[in-house]
Amino acid sequence: MTAIPLIIALVFGTAVVVGYVLVLVGMRQEDRRMRLGDLPPSRAAGLARRVTGCHVRG
Repeated sequence: MTAIPLIIALVFGTAVVVGYVLVLVGMRQEDRRMRLGDLPPSRAAGLARRVTGCHVRG
């Protein structure tokens, strides 16, 4: 009967690791999308306006 807690811990640990990896992958994709240097000035201003809610010239 000691195998049940071990199995539960293994399943929970695997779920945590998979979730952590998915968060890291999502953050990298966000960083790639948020890079302003690669965008033309008007697109960079539009992105900054969407993110901050402030008017940005460009």
